Amino acid sequence: MAAALRGRGSGGGALLVRLLNPPRRSFNHVFRAEELQVELAQGAPPPPGGAPGPFGRSFTPHMLWVEWGRERGWGPPRIRPLRDLGLHPAACGLHYGIALFEGLRAFHGADGRVRLFRPELNMERMERSARRLCLPTFDRGELLECIRALVRVESAWVPRGGGASLYIRPVLLGTEAALGVAPPSQALLFALLCPAGPYFAGGALSPVRLLADPRHCRAWPGGAGDCKVAG
Repeated sequence: MAAALRGRGSGGGALLVRLLNPPRRSFNHVFRAEELQVELAQGAPPPPGGAPGPFGRSFTPHMLWVEWGRERGWGPPRIRPLRDLGLHPAACGLHYGIALFEGLRAFHGADGRVRLFRPELNMERMERSARRLCLPTFDRGELLECIRALVRVESAWVPRGGGASLYIRPVLLGTEAALGVAPPSQALLFALLCPAGPYFAGGALSPVRLLADPRHCRAWPGGAGDCKVAG
């Protein structure tokens, strides 16, 4: 075949080079915090005053958004105004639970500075959950820097007061519109924030009553008990 291609005039050699060395498509194995794009919301509401309301009911006006596709890899990370998700009804994350989430908090220290509580451990578990669900992996440090940037944008929403914090909910889910259990070819990573009071109504040091029922088990050998997955 090579000889035949070379014999077709002066362009044969160039054609052979193109066939044997096709141009490589750009594929991003990771996204970078230095590529973060920021779009601020116009007319965003001010943070509410006083103590935070019920957990998970009010949200800050911005979110982190990163798209992934099997052909191109990760797109650039973006901080954008909070918006609804546009998912196809057949999105695999809805039907087969190909979705994971994390939960971490930002709070004011005694010196007034805003800090995150052991976020590296959350990033470690989030990546482990992604591998378990055949979702795309990511650089934990880069994601953490993007989350830090989001918290800086929303720093006025970090509540003050004992036990209050800004709750951070990163999510990664398969968005491919396809029925059938298979690793998704499209995924979306996003994070949203909400001001939150103490997790327990009586405060962090107040005892709570628990019921241990052996009929129901969340974790089992070989299962996903070490991950934080939907469902």
